[in-house]
Amino acid sequence: MSYLKSLMTLAVLAGGCILPLQAHASPQGKKVSYNTSHSHKRAKKPAHSSEASFAARQRMHNRALLLSKQKEKQRHEMPIVEGSAHDKAALRSQNRRYLEQHPEWFATPYRRHNLHLQDGTSLADSQHLQTVTDEIVNRLQHQLGKPYVWGGESPEEGFDCSGLVYFAYNKLLAAKLPRTADEMYHFRRAKTVADNDLQRGDLLFFHIHTRNKADHVGVYLGDGRFIESPRTGERIRISYLADAFWQEHYLGSKRILTDNTVL
Repeated sequence: MSYLKSLMTLAVLAGGCILPLQAHASPQGKKVSYNTSHSHKRAKKPAHSSEASFAARQRMHNRALLLSKQKEKQRHEMPIVEGSAHDKAALRSQNRRYLEQHPEWFATPYRRHNLHLQDGTSLADSQHLQTVTDEIVNRLQHQLGKPYVWGGESPEEGFDCSGLVYFAYNKLLAAKLPRTADEMYHFRRAKTVADNDLQRGDLLFFHIHTRNKADHVGVYLGDGRFIESPRTGERIRISYLADAFWQEHYLGSKRILTDNTVL
């Protein structure tokens, strides 16, 4: 040991540095060896576990917050209607009826862009429309032979031309027809129909005593025939559109019976 101490003293006096010595005892405990090797590379300091977990938690929190905000935005922009296909179809039908009943909700006339829905409601609506048209025509034909009465709109008192239409249609329409022939002609829910596209139930308008104002209306029955309440002294009858008198005074036709307008 005295020899080792002497070496250490000489190293210090020479201005050198002493390397740490690690003593290793032999299994027998008789010899002691010294390891003077030393690595000049600094050992990597391990990351602090608490700091790493905090950063990870912060990132997870931020991602969850962004996802929540995105879902909330989508929920407001695109509302989801829950329920079966039948429930959704019923809701759409109800909404269409509301839109037709309240034209004042729109600056321009409401138009249904797609009548062919994937759930098959257009087929059901068309069948229902046919049933409604049949009922209206039956109501009209039951009034044949009754007298023309100016201002009349009931089977008991008789009908004028627009009163007959008013009676037959309005019970089955969501958007009710106005009372006079000219108001019906300009009714915003009535669609103009080409002469070669007339269907049963379309309204035919004539200007008999005026030039551009509709003062007479009848209902097309098909095959060139229409039902009308003509004038004082006459009775409700079926006439023919091809007759010269009606061709001379014909103003145009309108369609009020559509999938959107009937109840």
